[in-house]
Amino acid sequence: MTPLIETLTNTTAARYRDLVGSTVDRLAERVAGVTAPTTSTPAADLHDRVTGIDLDGAPLGTEQALAELDELFVREAVWFHHPGSLAHLNCPVALPAVAAEAVLAAVNPSVDTWDQSRIGTEIERHVVDWLAGRIGFAAGDGIFTSGGSQSNLQALLIARERLERPGQQEHPGQRAHPEHRDRPGQRDRSDQRDRSDQRERRAPTTVFTTAETHFSVAKSARLLGIGEVRIVPTDAIGRMVPAALAEAVAESRAAGRVPLAVVATAGTTDRGVIDPLEPIADVCDLEDVWLHVDAAYGCGLLVSPTRRHLLDGIHRARSVTTDLHKSFFQPVSSSALLVRDPDDLRRIAWHADYLNPEDAAEPNQVDKSLQTTRRFDALKLWATLRATGADAIGAAFDAVIDLAAATHTIVAEHDDLQLVAPTELSTVLFRWQPAGMADDEADALVAPIRAALLAEGRVLVAKTVIDGRPCNKLTLLNPETTPDQMRASLDHVARTAAATAAARATPGAPGAPSDTGAPSGTPSGTPSATPRAAAGASR
Repeated sequence: MTPLIETLTNTTAARYRDLVGSTVDRLAERVAGVTAPTTSTPAADLHDRVTGIDLDGAPLGTEQALAELDELFVREAVWFHHPGSLAHLNCPVALPAVAAEAVLAAVNPSVDTWDQSRIGTEIERHVVDWLAGRIGFAAGDGIFTSGGSQSNLQALLIARERLERPGQQEHPGQRAHPEHRDRPGQRDRSDQRDRSDQRERRAPTTVFTTAETHFSVAKSARLLGIGEVRIVPTDAIGRMVPAALAEAVAESRAAGRVPLAVVATAGTTDRGVIDPLEPIADVCDLEDVWLHVDAAYGCGLLVSPTRRHLLDGIHRARSVTTDLHKSFFQPVSSSALLVRDPDDLRRIAWHADYLNPEDAAEPNQVDKSLQTTRRFDALKLWATLRATGADAIGAAFDAVIDLAAATHTIVAEHDDLQLVAPTELSTVLFRWQPAGMADDEADALVAPIRAALLAEGRVLVAKTVIDGRPCNKLTLLNPETTPDQMRASLDHVARTAAATAAARATPGAPGAPSDTGAPSGTPSGTPSATPRAAAGASR
């Protein structure tokens, strides 16, 4: 007999309490016992464990399935709260937000239409108003999204629609006609032809970015059919040069192209620097070009008690991306796109009679979103703000920036590490290059060092390319990590790097060069884990 699926209802509430309670108990034990950011299980073993499970096989039952999940996934997870987790823009998460996430999973709301989440809609609108106010958008608006990439895509879409239809917030055909009810949002064919003709008539467009701009901007431009992404020169630390932007915009117009948007970054992914927003806004105002600020990383400065001035000028943007699951310490996903003028969101509105008719009196947020079904992620930030307040979030972001500054000093004083570039936020760019080592040899070791550390699982670092040369990168987002733990982690990186270099110099030894240049395993001579050892293990 086929077992029945268990759903959360009034008759299973007690069952829900028991299942979630036991799952949280196991998870809490895992979190408390973490001594490294991840395990040293070989990648091939992870693959085999997963693919060896027959998803069409006999069901295990809920208790056994959850126990398997704990052993299969949780045991092998990457833990971003561990001080040795230094590779990416992933943060430890605020406890009130984690609890709110449990509420979301159980209630399962969707905030696309008012009737699906009446109070949820009101809460999200209030959070959006608060975020817009923090930016300086006195009468702004916005929408929560799945992440910074979607926020950037929507910003460029709005900018494109604004260029095509100046003064028109909602164009014909943005309503699902009755004959098209099985095809939501489709315009009638005549409107499609009109739009096609209009695109053929208009001049090609250009979006202006820098080499440090997040890749999602160029990807979004391609998706939207934007003709050119022009790279504007940067200064010595990677910030857009406003004079060069003005020159690039003028050259674009002279070549018969239409400047569509300028994307400035408040917190570049690699260098952690902030483009000069005020002078960039001056150029955009003079040229009447849409200014979008990607503050996915740097949005934590909006609530910083000491560094809010680094975002001076952000209020002059037309749109802003914020990634709250980075510097606001929220669980993934939690992002929002904010706009200065609420009418701009209406440029991309679509209406369907069965969902959000244009004569609806209710505030249906699907009107503003690229998504239909959409998570109520605003509840997590609401819970955090109500529990700890905005200043606590800002102080936590300040703490990781302070930690990065201390780590820069540690790197600069280290005998075998070289600091590659400064930062304004919490990244650290460095290279293992002892005295006398040639540049090309140091470059060749960047990827193997990262791979050796990842295979070992005690300290996780990333790699990137700065000014044409590879280097390793740390991204610090744990406000509880200390400079002493960072010093221990970097000492461990240096020892692992030395062992990796020695192994590569010995043909046939573990870690020696292979066809891909990656080490074949954990380098020999890597010290064993001890309390508060090189990974900055248990706090």
